Amino acid sequence: MKLLSDLFSFWLAQAGKLGEQTLQHIGLTAASLLLGVLVGVPLGLWLTRRPRLAPWVLGAAGILQTIPSIALLGFLIPLMGIGHWPAILALFLYALLPIIRNTVAGVQGVPAAVVDAARGLGLTDGQLLRRVELPLALPVLFAGIRTAAVINVGVATLAAYVAAGGLGEFIFGGIALNNPVMILAGAIPAAALALAFDAALAGVQRLSVRNLTRVGRALLLALPLLAGLYLLPRATGKLLAGFSPEFVGRADGLPGLRLAYGLRHLPSVVLAPALVYEAARNANVDVIDGYSTDGRIKAYQLQVLHDDRRVFPPYYAAPVVRPQLLAAHPELRAVFAKLTGQLSDSVMTDLNYRVDYLHQEPKAVALQFLRRRGLWQAPRPLAPDAAVVRLGSKIFAEQYILTELYAALIRGYTSLDVSTKTGLGGTTICFEALRTGAIDMYPEYTGTGLLVLLQPPPAVVDSLGGNADAVFRYVQLGFRRRYGLEWLAPLGFNNTYALLMRRQQAATLGIASISDLGAYLQR
Repeated sequence: MKLLSDLFSFWLAQAGKLGEQTLQHIGLTAASLLLGVLVGVPLGLWLTRRPRLAPWVLGAAGILQTIPSIALLGFLIPLMGIGHWPAILALFLYALLPIIRNTVAGVQGVPAAVVDAARGLGLTDGQLLRRVELPLALPVLFAGIRTAAVINVGVATLAAYVAAGGLGEFIFGGIALNNPVMILAGAIPAAALALAFDAALAGVQRLSVRNLTRVGRALLLALPLLAGLYLLPRATGKLLAGFSPEFVGRADGLPGLRLAYGLRHLPSVVLAPALVYEAARNANVDVIDGYSTDGRIKAYQLQVLHDDRRVFPPYYAAPVVRPQLLAAHPELRAVFAKLTGQLSDSVMTDLNYRVDYLHQEPKAVALQFLRRRGLWQAPRPLAPDAAVVRLGSKIFAEQYILTELYAALIRGYTSLDVSTKTGLGGTTICFEALRTGAIDMYPEYTGTGLLVLLQPPPAVVDSLGGNADAVFRYVQLGFRRRYGLEWLAPLGFNNTYALLMRRQQAATLGIASISDLGAYLQR
């Protein structure tokens, strides 16, 4: 009951945003469905006259259907950038197969006797198609449109990853924040839309052939109108921001910034974390969230805006370990400690730069660093019954580098085997993998441990005052008590959240801090 109560409270508080996302979702689905009908139906009708080509065309459409949605969007972004166009094109490609296949099946399913009778009456091939085959094929054809509509409503949630909006914004924000209420806030309306589209088209499909023909024409007029919902006016401002889903929902992210700096005149779009830097680099957006030690700051000529009101807490990296691992292999404590204090902000930024921009392998970068610091040792031979230390990481370069550093140290200073599980996703996935024993250790950040995983009351956060040592001690003790997990000493660098702009644009506008940004937006 509490979950339902929290869900309705969230919908009430976010009613405006929910309405906007729902209209965007309908618009994306309708636009892609319209393109699917305009291309798929004529193509299917053409294939009924070229049956030898049908297997090839349907096979190609089937291959498109099997490409994962994220991968398809990844292919389209370099060609089309971010926004609604790659999302609509991806949805259109997914709609093609059921529409083409059902069009072909519907026409080919017309009884041969009916076709022969029509030809006996002197109908030309075009007249036969328009007056006989197509009207009789409409029920099957509409079944294909119905299937495509339901598919597209579901896939349209991924549009949020490319700044195209839709109900996926709530869903991915909830996943990033381990917030089931936020996930349901987007998933339930998306499911309701799928059911609504399915029910409406099912009702159309049951009509008589004459009425079905009329409704089919009306549908061709209705789809552009529904697609136009995506073009309704939205909030605009002097600058446009692109934020990752986690940043939008975290208390130390956008909500905290709005309270502290009054950034209410900064319209924003949601982007996949992997795309925010590219969006800033290509001038698709003006302001992004990022991390202060990210190598792309240097590579893409970005500027970190000074957090002059200290909204972002300290984010010192440290290994989080299952105590059972340390109890079974106490020598690992000394091995993990070899990186304590070894990585400053500038050093970590340089390592990230090598991986993010120079595209060097994280393992090679890690080994080079260990050799420079005199920490590298050749891997020891493994015992026949060597235990395996399972290291995990989140899905960005810095975590890959840290994981490879620890893996090399364990291999060089112990006789233990190492298994790395990199790219596990966001905070929630890594933490749950550690808590349930799927991995033994992963690098985490004190600010994330505090605000995302422990989530203390605001008064407690304020009492820590952004002091790095105080935050670490609170997180260390909190994890021991609540989760039975151990935080070891920090590595030395503070990879805190940051707002970033293109350096040249920031200099032109006279923006060096987040307060400057707020003042510029209010002019």
